Parts: sequence; structure tokens; C-alpha cells
Amino acid sequence: MEIVFATNNQHKLSELRRIVGERYNILSLADINCHEDIPETSDTLTGNALQKARYIKEHYGYDCFADDTGLMVDALDGAPGVYSARYAGPGHDSVANMRLLLENMDGKENRSARFVTVIALILNGEERTFEGCVEGEILTAPEGDGGFGYDPIFRPDGQPQSFALMSADAKNAISHRGRATAKLLNYLDQL
Repeated sequence: MEIVFATNNQHKLSELRRIVGERYNILSLADINCHEDIPETSDTLTGNALQKARYIKEHYGYDCFADDTGLMVDALDGAPGVYSARYAGPGHDSVANMRLLLENMDGKENRSARFVTVIALILNGEERTFEGCVEGEILTAPEGDGGFGYDPIFRPDGQPQSFALMSADAKNAISHRGRATAKLLNYLDQL
């Protein structure tokens, strides 16, 4: 089975293809000749994921899935949340985003946070969503240079190191995206 993953984020695409393995052929937006930025104007992760999936279905005709991910930090009232990728501005600059988050966390004792991923699937005329979450904490400084996004400053609960120091397989086994993808695959496997 082939299915389109509606993302322009190559890190997410590689990570998801690694999680899925040979079970399904995951097509990228480039594979379907979609090169535009897909709008993300909702104020919820679910809304953005659905908006991206619907855009591909409406404009390109493909069954597809899309995700949106946010880092919710308790001491910042859930920020950056739905604006995680654009926290420091529209440039999707991970280093600037981390720097701003660490500045905003300066002096805060409560460092608890969670990553949440929502995957929206459009298949055979039906829409479904799948959510994955991982609890953890914001570190005081980056640790490691693996992964992407906020991985160097997020340590999942029960783990001795940040996501950026974990192997890809170890991260995917417990991550928000790994958990949401497992739910998606479970659904697809039952079809």
C-alpha cells in the first residue's frame, strides 16, 4: 500500500519511514509533485493536521496523512504548543526556537513538559486522528546533536538522556510521533 505523508519536513519524513519500515510505501510531497507550503492556520494540533491532509486530498486527490506536533511546557502555560516550529519566528529555526524557550524558562523550577503529535488520516473518504504523547522535562542546556527540533533540550520521563542523545530506534520506541504512528499502523493493519 502506498500513502502520502503530507509534510515538507524531511526530518519527520525520514523518522516516520524508519518507524514504518517495509510495511507501507510512504510517499513524500515531492513524490506527488507538491512543492508549495501547506497552510497551518488552526490553533490546535488536530486542526492543523486535518488542514494539511485535507489540502492534499482536495488539491492532489491522494489519500494521505499529516501530522502536527507541539511541545507543551507547563511553566509557560502550554507554550510553545501549536506554534512550536515557529516559536522564535516564521523561519522554522530550531536553534532560535530552543534559545528562546531556554530564555523563557530561565529561573523556572517547574520544568515539566510533554510532546504531543496528532496524525490525521484521510482514507477511503473517512477522516481519523491518532494522538501520541510523551511526558518529560526541559533541560537547562542542550545535550547532544541528534534528532531535530527541541530534542536536545527534552528529556523523556524515565530516561537518563535527552532525545538528541538517544539512538533513532530508542527514541522512536517511546516518542510522541512513534506512539501516534503505532496507532495509525494498527488501524491500517486492520483494514
